[in-house]
Amino acid sequence: MSLVKSESSAPIADAFKNLKPLLHHDQYPDNNVFNGKPYSEKFFDILKVRQNLPVYAQREEFRTKLAQSQVLILVGETGSGKTTQIPQFCLYDGYAADGKLIACTQPRRVAAMSVAQRVADEMDVKIGDECGYTIRFDDCTSDQTQLKYLTDGMLLREATFDRLLSRYSVIILDEAHERTVATDVLIGLLKALLPKRPDLKVVVMSATLDAGKFQKYFNGAPLMKVPGRLHPVEIFYTPEPEKDYLEAAIRTCVQIHVAEPAGDVLLFLTGEEEIETACETIQNQIDLLGKRVGPVLVVPLYSSLTPQQQQRIFDKAPEPRTEGGLPGRKIVVSTNIAETSLTIDGIVYVVDPGFCKQNIFNPRTRVESLLVTQISKASCNQRAGRAGRTRPGKCFRLFTEESFRALQEQTYPEMMRTNICNVVLHLKKLGVEDLVHFDYLDAPAPETMMRALDLLHYVGALDDEAELTKIGDLINEFPLDPQLAKMLIASPKHGCSEDICTIVAMLSVPPVHIKASGEKKIAAERAREKFKHDDGDHLSMLHVYNAFINNKQDPKWCRDLYLNHRSLKSATNVRDQLVRLMNKAKLPLVSMKPDDPYYYINIRKALCEGFFSQVAHLERNQYVTVKDQQIVTLHPSTFLNTKPEWVVYNEFVLTTKQYIRTVTAIRGEWLVDIAPHYYDLRTYPEGQTKQTLQRLFDQKRFAVAAKKNESK
Repeated sequence: MSLVKSESSAPIADAFKNLKPLLHHDQYPDNNVFNGKPYSEKFFDILKVRQNLPVYAQREEFRTKLAQSQVLILVGETGSGKTTQIPQFCLYDGYAADGKLIACTQPRRVAAMSVAQRVADEMDVKIGDECGYTIRFDDCTSDQTQLKYLTDGMLLREATFDRLLSRYSVIILDEAHERTVATDVLIGLLKALLPKRPDLKVVVMSATLDAGKFQKYFNGAPLMKVPGRLHPVEIFYTPEPEKDYLEAAIRTCVQIHVAEPAGDVLLFLTGEEEIETACETIQNQIDLLGKRVGPVLVVPLYSSLTPQQQQRIFDKAPEPRTEGGLPGRKIVVSTNIAETSLTIDGIVYVVDPGFCKQNIFNPRTRVESLLVTQISKASCNQRAGRAGRTRPGKCFRLFTEESFRALQEQTYPEMMRTNICNVVLHLKKLGVEDLVHFDYLDAPAPETMMRALDLLHYVGALDDEAELTKIGDLINEFPLDPQLAKMLIASPKHGCSEDICTIVAMLSVPPVHIKASGEKKIAAERAREKFKHDDGDHLSMLHVYNAFINNKQDPKWCRDLYLNHRSLKSATNVRDQLVRLMNKAKLPLVSMKPDDPYYYINIRKALCEGFFSQVAHLERNQYVTVKDQQIVTLHPSTFLNTKPEWVVYNEFVLTTKQYIRTVTAIRGEWLVDIAPHYYDLRTYPEGQTKQTLQRLFDQKRFAVAAKKNESK
């Protein structure tokens, strides 16, 4: 069904008809169709680039297919321009008429922000006006916004408050092949919503999609394909498996710089620590080669970098040291964020070790870990495609061809490998009664569903009939994990809601302590020690934030103490929003004086309100997680330099050992007071922890009985 457009959309639609052939000022309307201002020189420069994108040639095909169907599956190879152009095609065709919005979801915050900025430049408007973005704790939109980029999680949150998503005329689900939990749930919700909203258009986009599966799911929706790779890419494999992929990756990058013609390099690694190590090592090894090779610019890319740091990936390669000398080269070392979400021009060589980090949830042990895993064939092909953008390229796969053939075809859906507590809560809020028979694209494992229901019941979000409670409704008001939200909701009764707002804000932003290397490493560690609290990491975070505020958020103060100013500024913004949500929920904002003997005790009790299930007990000089009986070690980054009997932790990290990170000391008696339903000894595994808990429950009973006798 074609969307009916009002007369107010006609000027924009008419203006776009003339956009393709027009390149120069004298051929183009004087004023911008969105804001009435004269077009800038930059607009025309970008326009030339846009018209060379593969998707541009298929605008009429897209327009026709979208008009004829409510759902369109679009497979556009990397670099085709689909993410920036398809939403604009919808905009210029008048789908944003009558105050409606066009939404384009992204699985990553970085992508939503950077693509929105690029599209705002293409439209020649200010970011946040006609084109904006919404990510968690950052809403850069206004009443003028017609085109909005947002994370899939934020659109899912909107659906809990507006089940018909009535603000939107077109919803574009981009990078659907990544199969994030939020995208999969949105796909299910939109399928159910389409009969109720015949005016709504849905476009499911991806670079490497199992198109047949999506077409079948949407009852035979039409498919549109857009080419992307402009040049052939030669693939190389290793003859034997590499023992150390990081060392092999560094070696390959150096060899490319020494032996291959000019052209930038893109190396894929799994995380921040690996990337920083690789950047430093590559730079040092190439520096040792001196004037035998050209200059090099090595640039990292991962999500916790500031936007300014991320923009360095678009810098040009360095010029030759002397006129006519050896050319310079740029080497970008990135997580899989550069696989689909961002396109970097100038890349000719791709180095692919074949790994990424994924969240894996084990429902039997209730442990969620960020693990290094092999990527799929689809991801391998995505990465290789990055090399063929500007000229014929090369992709060096640091594994054998036989290993490639053994990889799974598509990325394993996140729904089937992660904790789905938030999903269950959202679906309950959306009125989905039968969670088992909801129309999932791929259903989660029954055991994972049961664990999610269990935890939500323990935090009080669901009752015995698995119905949403008042606490569950309140938890849904906060864009947080249920445990963090429960901690906030319970904090006023401990007199520390102001402080818990601060701690939750600090847990919601990238790490604030900057890692330094070389000579600066000792100075950075000394600076970090200044914020130490003997009872643990959550309280140390509180110290950092309070000191930042007391020093008037001074960037120089942050630099001197190796603190990430941007992360701390983000924490202030997050905290402001949490305070607004607390006020909206009519939850009192209170705090005790820091010199009160119960100040830190009450904060630690409030931590237990949300994270009573993430507790470890010291047994025979080693920590064991409650119920699951996993032997764990305190992460080296912790501020704790003693071994308290009980600790609460924020995350479980599985690397060479099983670590618990962001840890604070608590007392066992608080657990039996706050969560007796969770520590039900009838179902508790035998061991030293059970014996200790039994003593604590006995002490509590004796104390209650003694109090009753006194009152008599």
